[in-house]
Amino acid sequence: MSEMTSTSEQSVDFETLTTRHYGRIWLRVVLWIYALLVAVSVIGSGFKMAVGGSEAAAQLFSFANNAILGLLAGTLATALVQSSSTVTSVIVGLVAGGLPVHLAIPMIMGANIGTTITNTIVSLGHIRCHKEFKQAFAASTVHDFFNWLAVLILLPLELFTGFLTKISTYVAGMLVGSQNMSMKGLNFIKPLTAPAEDIIKGFVTVLPDSTLSGIAMIGIGIVLIFFSVVRLGKLLKKVMVGRAKDALHKSIGRGPVSGILSGMTMTVMVQSSSTTTSLMVPMVANGLFTVRQMYPFTLGANIGTTITALLAATAITGPAALPALTIAMVHFFFNLSAVVLIYGIKWLREIPLFMADKLSDLAVKNRMYAFGYLFIAFFILPGIIIFLTA
Repeated sequence: MSEMTSTSEQSVDFETLTTRHYGRIWLRVVLWIYALLVAVSVIGSGFKMAVGGSEAAAQLFSFANNAILGLLAGTLATALVQSSSTVTSVIVGLVAGGLPVHLAIPMIMGANIGTTITNTIVSLGHIRCHKEFKQAFAASTVHDFFNWLAVLILLPLELFTGFLTKISTYVAGMLVGSQNMSMKGLNFIKPLTAPAEDIIKGFVTVLPDSTLSGIAMIGIGIVLIFFSVVRLGKLLKKVMVGRAKDALHKSIGRGPVSGILSGMTMTVMVQSSSTTTSLMVPMVANGLFTVRQMYPFTLGANIGTTITALLAATAITGPAALPALTIAMVHFFFNLSAVVLIYGIKWLREIPLFMADKLSDLAVKNRMYAFGYLFIAFFILPGIIIFLTA
């Protein structure tokens, strides 16, 4: 009898130790996720300090008097500022200030493309391991190719039919009223990352000018991303077993609708598609999800990120309120239409997956393909075209 009691007590003690052990690991997971969130925020702030932030984005738009220039300006501005939230808010402000909605639409689409650069930077954290890097790079670039495909289909359709403008104007007209509906201060993630970001800013502001300070912040953010990704990968392998893995798969890996809703909900909460999709990249790299399972989550993040422009538009009152809300609704209907059209048609759905797989194969064979893609797609090509046509 005493032996049975002793065995039972040992079993309880073992379970307690296991629970405590997993509790400590989960705490470390949360801390490294926080570090990744801070890193993304620090890189964005660093770019703003180095290039002038919202003012630089506005200057990039000053000469975008046609669809192609607007698209490329939106892409380059978002890649530089490292925040589609900032760029789309700037675009809403420009429309409120008199920029025609039809000129702002390509800029909004370009911001969708530029925001995916953060995923690619995060995927480089797995560059030392062939298998992990292939999965991480494919997971990050499937977002890029989906957004490019969405623009290739929907921008010409909008130019010929104006369907996005018509739908958005109609919906905005129903929503705009005389009452103040501002929700601009609604942000769940900024108050969390601000203290750590302020500490880092305190260290770099001793440098002579804001450009050097911004570059230093970018460097710190990139290093922090690499450390966060490596540590997260190791920890997730330990905790994502049993019930924890089943729960995550139920919310994301159960099917496309569940994945889209999960991505949309998470992105609305943190107001950053870069953040939510970047958190998924290490999970795909470590085999917890496949690129195909992450794909719908990414599309949900695209829809969820439109909340920022909508919140910015609600802060504008008076005669400018209608056009400002119209361009914010364009952002929403563009992403919603892209998901319904591209993911709804099987052969279109497969194109981003195919392209991401082929590019990741090349990147694994020669790492320079990854770095070349990063700089050419987001900086060099848009910059050259804008320079030649401005």
